[in-house]
Amino acid sequence: MAASELHGAVWQKSRHSNSQGTCVELARLPDGDVAVRNSRFPEGPALIYTRAEIEALLLGVKDGEFDHLVQGTQ
Repeated sequence: MAASELHGAVWQKSRHSNSQGTCVELARLPDGDVAVRNSRFPEGPALIYTRAEIEALLLGVKDGEFDHLVQGTQ
């Protein structure tokens, strides 16, 4: 779905984002789902996830399950 079609979405990015636009933005939707978009293309596509999917992702991130994806790149 195009992010521009999500009327009233309030997009939020991490405070760890930088000025070069290397971030994703998330918005909670009225039904509890969460939309995710690339901040460099705010009118581009948004992926929609259920609350349960986002909860599972956040728990995995907090547990370090995805650290290997960015190790050695900084």
